[in-house]
Amino acid sequence: MGTYARASEVCACDCPDAAGPWTFSRVLGPQFLPLCFFLLLWLAAPGVRAGGYETCPTVRPNMLNVHLVPHTHDDVGWLKTVDQYFYGIKNDIQHAGVQYILDSVISALLEEPTRRFIYVEIAFFSRWWHQQTNATQEVVRDLVRQGRLEFANGGWVMNDEAATHYGAIVDQMTLGLRFLEDTFGNDGRPRVAWHIDPFGHSREQASLFAQMGFDGFFFGRLDYQDKWARMQKLEMEQVWRGSASLKPPTADLFTGVLPNGYNPPRNLCWDVLCVDPPVVEDPQSPEYNVKELVDYFLNVATAQSRYYLTNHIVMTMGSDFQYENANMWFKNLDKLIRLVNAQQAKGSSVHVLYSTPACYLWDLGGLACPVGHDPALNAPAAVGHSGPATFPVGQPSNATSVCNQLEALVGPAANVGPYGSGESAPLNEAMAVLQHHDAVSGTSRQHVADDYARQLAAGWGPCEVLLSNALARLRGFKEHFTFCRQLNISICPLSQTAARFLVTIYNPLGRKVNWMVRLPVSEGVFVVKDPNGRTVPSDMVIFPSSDRQAHPPELLFSASLPALGFSTYSVAQVPSWKPRARAPRPILRRSWSHPLTIENEHIQATFDPDTGLLMEIMNKNQQLRLPVRQAFFWYNASIGDNESVQASGAYIFRPNQQEPLPVSRWAQIRLVKTALVQEVHQKFSAWCSQVIRLYPGQQHLELEWSVGPIPVGDTWGKEVISCFDTPLETKGRFYTDSNGREILERRRDYRPTWKLNQTEPTAGNYYPVNTRIYITDGNMQLTVLTDRSQGGSSLRDGSLELMVHRRLLKDDGRGVSEPLMENGLGSWVRGRHLVLLDTAQAAAAGHRLLAEQEVLAPQVVLAAGGGAPYNLGAAPRTQFSGLRSELPPSVHLLTLASWGPEMLLLRLEHQFAVGEDSGRNLSAPVTLNLRDLFSTFTITRLQETTLVANQLREAASRLKWTTNTGPAPNQTPYQLDPANITLQPMEIRTFLASVQWKEVDG
Repeated sequence: MGTYARASEVCACDCPDAAGPWTFSRVLGPQFLPLCFFLLLWLAAPGVRAGGYETCPTVRPNMLNVHLVPHTHDDVGWLKTVDQYFYGIKNDIQHAGVQYILDSVISALLEEPTRRFIYVEIAFFSRWWHQQTNATQEVVRDLVRQGRLEFANGGWVMNDEAATHYGAIVDQMTLGLRFLEDTFGNDGRPRVAWHIDPFGHSREQASLFAQMGFDGFFFGRLDYQDKWARMQKLEMEQVWRGSASLKPPTADLFTGVLPNGYNPPRNLCWDVLCVDPPVVEDPQSPEYNVKELVDYFLNVATAQSRYYLTNHIVMTMGSDFQYENANMWFKNLDKLIRLVNAQQAKGSSVHVLYSTPACYLWDLGGLACPVGHDPALNAPAAVGHSGPATFPVGQPSNATSVCNQLEALVGPAANVGPYGSGESAPLNEAMAVLQHHDAVSGTSRQHVADDYARQLAAGWGPCEVLLSNALARLRGFKEHFTFCRQLNISICPLSQTAARFLVTIYNPLGRKVNWMVRLPVSEGVFVVKDPNGRTVPSDMVIFPSSDRQAHPPELLFSASLPALGFSTYSVAQVPSWKPRARAPRPILRRSWSHPLTIENEHIQATFDPDTGLLMEIMNKNQQLRLPVRQAFFWYNASIGDNESVQASGAYIFRPNQQEPLPVSRWAQIRLVKTALVQEVHQKFSAWCSQVIRLYPGQQHLELEWSVGPIPVGDTWGKEVISCFDTPLETKGRFYTDSNGREILERRRDYRPTWKLNQTEPTAGNYYPVNTRIYITDGNMQLTVLTDRSQGGSSLRDGSLELMVHRRLLKDDGRGVSEPLMENGLGSWVRGRHLVLLDTAQAAAAGHRLLAEQEVLAPQVVLAAGGGAPYNLGAAPRTQFSGLRSELPPSVHLLTLASWGPEMLLLRLEHQFAVGEDSGRNLSAPVTLNLRDLFSTFTITRLQETTLVANQLREAASRLKWTTNTGPAPNQTPYQLDPANITLQPMEIRTFLASVQWKEVDG
């Protein structure tokens, strides 16, 4: 994203005041820190470098060492598509060509052995690598071995931290780091995480980085108030405690704020994209500038050092898509280093060197670190806090997990079979690209967003072949499988035209689920039979619309799905029967003298007869009643005002006024009541409607909303929210998840580590909501789960709001230069909110398990029937489970994927945090036996690794920091027993399993 167009963003930490800085006198003489600061615990002997740091340059212990870090930041899509950036196409939009950057950097590194460079985005590097000759690849391997080319972060992309789900973060990091491991071995393993451009930073991201084995984490963007407070307290560097559940130092991570974002200091940019004058050493030239430049650099270095605690500082020398002519940069940096260091003969105490983030981290040597616990590094979406308020793509697609799981369960027969060659890699790579901080965040140009969708669709194609091969193998029957890609908007040609068909529903969870299947069909009566041939209850709902193409009738039936497996149901139309479909009947305002209700055995929802709005929810099991008023409102998007020219846009949420306007104060409602569903259809306007429904056995209320196209003919941009108002006394507090994992407390108009000057009372209180947001008075809790990442807040006690859609008329001036005005299908959005009412003590059990099921929803596959046996004499299998016994509710199967010939990647996680027992002991440690857990393969060897599977756990080590909370407790001696795998609360354990696949019965 644009370097100079972006404002500072968000970060905060809970750290005590530190002592004075490592400072310099006016003659640049060092004043050493008290001995108490030199408390870094090194396991190696003095002077011996830890693994991965052996090639770092020598520093001067009694001088201010200025670490120059040459780098480029290459967005994997932003103003141009991924391919346009790589090949240097459409330079009239933005001059950028990644292939030329890498060509030029390699050539420049070979010219001078002291030069160093870091690279980050493996989506680009891997593409470039595969286009090189063997000779060039060997040259690059040498540069990596020598530490002159270093990889930082190492993910496929530099992922967003606000809108991403933790599963997708882990997957994309694993993809990039595996490429580095396979290509360069341990020499290529990054030692530091490097998130210089994402718009704010989440605590969960830090926790994940620590579990991946990183020694440190550097970022560039934070709130300007936070940065000022850190500078004054000398807390630009600290250890971030990333988890309240994991035992330190498991989720502890050294974290540093870069001084200049990720840009070079002012006047020191020597790229073809910059205008700063080069170093001119010829004293005869009228452009001679050595003395001026050296004095300026010394002043900049001294000023920067005042805010850091050691005699080491870092300067990022590069920016967006720089180093296409690397010679320009390196030629001037060579001169700068030589000229500044020459001043040491005149008494200067500044030493400049080429370095890398990892070498800088190593050389911090004696820094004792305050510990930050702050949850508020997630960026509120206010002015100066670049972060979109609503995100169009959130959770990793369940299709990715389904594809990976079936490839693992079936083995090679899934990749090559009767349907051709299929693979999971293209979809995994497409999903990894989508985690980029200008992709999932919605901050790219429209044609780039269209290209992201193209990549996703292209990646799904090979997965369909893989799934067909796998399902045929497991079912023992070859069918013409159909994947209804538009089922989420009620489009499925086979079910809408066929008189009979088969429905196979695959459940990617490690536990059984009951799932209500909804399929668009033609009108008529259908008989549905379960895997054993028994007729199961079914219903059909006809929507109140004359447009049958947009609102076709829907067939409903409940499917019982085994853990990590599928069930196949048959559907047949009975043409001789008269239709018994239930069409919603209109209910006129004021036509009822008492409230309208829908209910099942667990929940009752009551609606106001005058307004048609939800007015109360009752939890029958707990005998809890809570008045809840839900409706849709919209903020008038600012186009700039007397206080600021800042407009609301792709990056910035800035409403024109604090109070939102109602879409409508009442809703036209229609009612559906059948044995399988009760629904209230609400129409607020021509562009805003909602269905509130309850299924039998369901312990939550489902709100399926449809918004768009948002009208802007009145020249007012609109940002639409769903708002829940209750009388709960919440004392300014509300709670959101962090990337779908741990829960963070938020407080209105408050930051835990500095005194906030709140300039945007609405946007400044918005936070990312990846899967859930809730409010509680300590006794009763109202939780709303989302099906995608959205911005959310509680701007008044007892209220919750989530932004569901935006349509804006003006660009916000942050670099995209395009208003958020999508047309076509993207102008209309359908999504779901799931509402839970429970006691505060029991609520975690509900929202944890429901969020897991929402993220990994079952995959529906149809077939016309009439296929052939997979093998002669084999009987079709209509039900299958990949597990011999289902997992306990507190255990989530995070990953089951192919890793190589006869090897699988397996991740298991404890999905409850400490203190979330819910009266069911769900926060207790859980022990599993993996020896005979899976039904289709036998584990012959098990190795435990770090989170991203690039180091064996028993051999992995990280730099250990002594903090102001004291030394970390001793770690339990490591032992691995496949029959005795214990998971602590919030723990993820990762394994590489050598396997032998079994013959599929039937």
